[in-house]
Amino acid sequence: MSETWPLLPSALALAAMAVVIVVAGVRLTGVADALADRTGLGDAVGGALLLGSVTSLPGNVTVVTGALQGDAAFALANPVGGVALQTVWLAIADLVYRRVNLEHAAASLQNVLQSLLLMALLAVPVVAYATPTLTIGWIHPLTLAIPLLYGYGLVLLRQMHRAPMWQPIRTAQTADDDAGDDEAVAAGTSTSRLWWSLAGLGVVVGVAGWVVGRAGLAVVAATGLDGGVVGFTLTTAISSLPELVVLVTAVRMGQLTLGIGNIIGGNVYDMLMVAVADATYLPGSVYTDAGPTTLVLLGGTMLITATLATGLVMRDKRGIGFEGVAIPAIYLGTVALVVWA
Repeated sequence: MSETWPLLPSALALAAMAVVIVVAGVRLTGVADALADRTGLGDAVGGALLLGSVTSLPGNVTVVTGALQGDAAFALANPVGGVALQTVWLAIADLVYRRVNLEHAAASLQNVLQSLLLMALLAVPVVAYATPTLTIGWIHPLTLAIPLLYGYGLVLLRQMHRAPMWQPIRTAQTADDDAGDDEAVAAGTSTSRLWWSLAGLGVVVGVAGWVVGRAGLAVVAATGLDGGVVGFTLTTAISSLPELVVLVTAVRMGQLTLGIGNIIGGNVYDMLMVAVADATYLPGSVYTDAGPTTLVLLGGTMLITATLATGLVMRDKRGIGFEGVAIPAIYLGTVALVVWA
């Protein structure tokens, strides 16, 4: 394990990377939205594949950094905390979009399916934790199920986009993402240049994620806090800023399905990093070494995801809806449990 950074430079690095990530996130919205239209992916699937993958990069690099440094709790708590906190961002976006409940306006069956897929992915680490003796080398065999579930989920999303068997009922408050001005913003820019812009922004936020990971581990070493708590809260809050920026920007642009697809798609993509954490944590199974705190974090995150899925199905028209209140409350309750239990 390499030496940890001093606490003060680490704190300054976290603040600086927060600014870098926010600036890059603003640009990501327009680029990914234009590519979603030009490639024919659609806003929900485009949000999952393009925005979801790139905006998840800071957290992904943070996970690998923690795993390679030998902190299992920190490595596993970051992707799980990313799923939880990024869902909380939806409550903030609901305050920005004041016309009607955001989950009602952004009616999308693809987002419902992604929420269900996310629940399945979150269940895998729970089963892996309960079977610590099952290993192939240092990797738990259930880790292999995560990319398989993710890939099959993308196939189902593509099929649903081409030939949906169910459609949400359109109301006067249902948003029409096709009416956005993304192509006007990207007018005169070639598709290849948009792809290069997306890749360049991905590199920027990826480097930022590495800095966040090293600085977060320094906070753990200097303060004595549990790595799972720091990963679930502090570093996740910074590395998930692109999702917040993209979500708020997309909502203000009227691209509601893209914005929510970015959050849920990013959450599903983050679960791939659970598999990467296990693969890059060399002392053994990351699920076992992360400790029982992980179960609390996973349980709270599953409850948050189930609440979001319920909100997408119920489509409450009033204010921020029940899910807008319940999701932040569950997140705070989960943090309180791991801190004071």
